[in-house]
Amino acid sequence: MASRAEIEEAVIAILAKQLLLAPAEVAPDAGIEDLGLDSLGKVEAIFALEERFGISIPFNANEPDQHDFGFASVPEIVAGVARLMAGQG
Repeated sequence: MASRAEIEEAVIAILAKQLLLAPAEVAPDAGIEDLGLDSLGKVEAIFALEERFGISIPFNANEPDQHDFGFASVPEIVAGVARLMAGQG
């Protein structure tokens, strides 16, 4: 299982790719709205996270802002991925 630091590094890399930024430009405590990630970018980032970590993120594409997986900030995403990887849904 990936460590929290490895998860954070992968989350930042995935977000940076969606935003066409260098990973160093995405702060570990960055808010997604502050980064300017649009709803399509969120969906693509979720698919990339699922593929990278072998998890299934609960997400409704018809209501991208209504879900059980926190996607408001890098720490929230990292915590959600870690929780799913630990099998705690």
